[in-house]
Amino acid sequence: MYHTIRVAAYEPDPFAEPWREDMQVLRLGEDLHTELTRIHTEAGKDSVRPDRLPVRRLNSLLHAMAPGVIATGRNAGTEGRLPWLYAREAVPPEVLAPVIGTWAAGMHREEDDAEGVDLEERLRSEDPATAVPLPHWENESVDLTETVTSAGGTAEPAARLYSLLPEWIAFRLAARTFRTGGSTLHFRVESAGNGARLVSWPPQRYERRGRTWYYSACLNITVHTVPFTPRFRVHVSTQVRRWATRLDVRPHQLGGATVLLDAPLPWPGGPDRGHRLMVNTLGYDRRLKELAWRHHSPAPLAPKLDIVRKYPEPATLFADPERWINGFGNVAAGIVYHPSIGPHQVGPGLMPRERAELDSWVEEGLCPLLARVPDLTRVTRSNTPSLLPRSGVRSGPGVRDAQLALQRRSALARALNGRPLEVEVFWQAPETRAAILAELPKLIGLPPGEKVGPADDDTWQWRGEGVEIRVRARPAGPLADALPVSRERRRPRTVRLAEAIEGRCRLIADGTVGRPDGLGVVIAEIASRERFAAVADSDPKHALRIAWARQGRLSQFVNLPDDTESGLEHRARWTWLDAFRQLGAISPPAHRVGAGIPGDLQYVALWLVRHTRKGPTRCPVRRLVAVRVRPGDGPGDGPGVIDGWDTERAEWVPYPKLLLMLSRAVEPVAGESAEPGGPDDSAAARGRLRPAARPGVEQHRQRETERQIRALLFQLRDRPTLLLADAGNLRQCWPGLRNGELDRDMLGFGVEPAQRHTLYGDDLRVVLVRDANGREEVAEWYAHDAKDRVGFAEGVWGRAETESRVFASTASTPHTVAKLPKGLMKLAPTAQGRTAPGKTAWNPGQLEITVLGCLSEKALADSGREGDLPDRPAEWATLTHQLRYHDDYPPLARPLPLHLARLAGQYVLPVARAREEGNLSSAP
Repeated sequence: MYHTIRVAAYEPDPFAEPWREDMQVLRLGEDLHTELTRIHTEAGKDSVRPDRLPVRRLNSLLHAMAPGVIATGRNAGTEGRLPWLYAREAVPPEVLAPVIGTWAAGMHREEDDAEGVDLEERLRSEDPATAVPLPHWENESVDLTETVTSAGGTAEPAARLYSLLPEWIAFRLAARTFRTGGSTLHFRVESAGNGARLVSWPPQRYERRGRTWYYSACLNITVHTVPFTPRFRVHVSTQVRRWATRLDVRPHQLGGATVLLDAPLPWPGGPDRGHRLMVNTLGYDRRLKELAWRHHSPAPLAPKLDIVRKYPEPATLFADPERWINGFGNVAAGIVYHPSIGPHQVGPGLMPRERAELDSWVEEGLCPLLARVPDLTRVTRSNTPSLLPRSGVRSGPGVRDAQLALQRRSALARALNGRPLEVEVFWQAPETRAAILAELPKLIGLPPGEKVGPADDDTWQWRGEGVEIRVRARPAGPLADALPVSRERRRPRTVRLAEAIEGRCRLIADGTVGRPDGLGVVIAEIASRERFAAVADSDPKHALRIAWARQGRLSQFVNLPDDTESGLEHRARWTWLDAFRQLGAISPPAHRVGAGIPGDLQYVALWLVRHTRKGPTRCPVRRLVAVRVRPGDGPGDGPGVIDGWDTERAEWVPYPKLLLMLSRAVEPVAGESAEPGGPDDSAAARGRLRPAARPGVEQHRQRETERQIRALLFQLRDRPTLLLADAGNLRQCWPGLRNGELDRDMLGFGVEPAQRHTLYGDDLRVVLVRDANGREEVAEWYAHDAKDRVGFAEGVWGRAETESRVFASTASTPHTVAKLPKGLMKLAPTAQGRTAPGKTAWNPGQLEITVLGCLSEKALADSGREGDLPDRPAEWATLTHQLRYHDDYPPLARPLPLHLARLAGQYVLPVARAREEGNLSSAP
């Protein structure tokens, strides 16, 4: 058993001097800013913020073509006084002027670059009457560890470090080579939106099935904060980047693929030559009806600056990716692989030994400027809750399965509460129908069902121990067909999709006889969403969910056998388990934390559903979901109750009823523009929140969400409560959850000063969780020991300090990964592991647990309860960790109450109103 885990995170060394670097800094300048604004305006470009220039493509072009440029400043296009470029050496005017002129030409029609040529000449002109002076480079000593500490004790780096520091670190590491297993890897720098990446180049090769497959090592470098931590962190995560050599899709199906372009600089001399890869996006342009460079790609401008070399055209690259990844005339290009474009024989992920070697290489490269974060140690031996015993020699074969079946049956009986369960199964493959009918009695421990009704009616029934289930199976027919969405582009897309949804709802209603007497569930077999990718919005899944919810039925979907690699029995099993979850037939785990946890504790989880115009129904909406789980008042009370919060009636309702309520169409939010995941703390610190469509809209949403949360907390004062929230999900509408705003045992809402959390409940505890969140917010990890062994370990980890509030939760690995050797090497395969690149390696993510509010000594004293025994934060972190274990599910990504709240968001499916049409309804 491992007793220590190491995180791939680094921080400023507290015993070292500040890390200062002399840089060349360039500001845009008022004159150049004014001229670029004029060209942008005359080009007729629309802009959400007219006071900002669209300099993203220019920045990308400077990254790729200007030698020595390290990073571009944030919001440099707002006005001319902010830092724009950071470089090792000043970029000469004969380089900077053509780049800016070429970019200016790109704002006009590609064939008319008169404005760009004119601007370039004016930038170089010596005539004061016509010249636009290029700004002068300034020498500046930049502190790369500049930090401000919040009132709660959280270190926040200077805003510019979020982009500047990762780039600087990436160039520092790219100057070194990585040697492993007799192989040598060289790295290039790729600029990313929230940091920087290192990509090994040229790619590695893997021969398999008569073809060559290409892949690289990839290191993601980002800057983050950790609650109550006196130094910020630099996270370095590792992965395998795979390259596409054949695209098994048609051009019009390519929504957007990342392309990295490798080309020598067209200028003589200069630093950092050959260290950068140019980032572009290749996709189908529906306006031009052809493949094109998209999303501010600098690739179409590069040939204007480098007339000697041949650069790939979008159609040519799409037709023959392998030719370009191997290089053509000193220019190479790699299309980053995505599963939607076909199979790949190189498996994703790296195993712990190889990740540890890369991590050691990074540590050597950053020393002595940054120091590794200290290792974390176990804080408890109670890593899992009181789970059922495993079957084996002592307990006899099948004992665990029988006990699990009993537990499920009891939970189902409690959820049904004497009502029958009516299940409709709409199948396409006969073997799927058979598997679904066969798996149900196994899961709940009942004998095979009996056929009821007429001979031609495929209806089966089960009864026993408080459970009555009736299942009717019939072919899906046209219900599972693609949605016939109108192609009339003169009408809004949301309206056309809403019409198709309403049509499927009418089809469902015509074939439905009344509402179920008890609880109703529909299990439908449909094709995977990849089958519908050729025609936008044609996937019927969400329309079917809306339609059946209007008939008072929950819905669960299972894919066709050809659309999944999972076995039939496995798919049928999980279909039923997910259906039980929607019914609220779940028994929360009995924890093994200790007497410090109140026996009548209830769990409440908050989740904010945010759909943009790219959401499932193309309608933006925000909806706060709250789920309450009551395990029971004591060990002998049996399974608890799962409820959801009805905002309109301000009352708790059964979980299935909550799902049906959420499915009711919601009036779309006008001008919604928020990102689906919400901005992270790093983005918030950099001021990168997208502006609302109307002034004050974002503030109104925040106030409304905070009002709902405060009203909800008032309803929870009757008993001890553990409030669970995912910081990455909720902080956009509850800014008080951002790391820089947190303070121990305090809750902040709006502009009011934070108050002690016990004002919202004498026995309230508040725990925040956070995962990597797609932005590497939580560092990668691996277990290790004194004998240099590395691997995986599950448990709760923390620092030695007694009052520490931040912990790490790690879960076990799937059995498929557990069989792989921990020392498997994919970047430098050995003779014994020639097929190693084809293996899929999966590393359990770290769930960060922050005990924000508990009954500490100070909290008790402030509440006038000095005589009470204070909480131990480690116990509440352990309880949160154990809530990830439920039944025979693999460990959940989040605690069970949060898992239920997040999945409830699948029913938030607003349908557009078509007032001008007058034929669509927004309510069931």
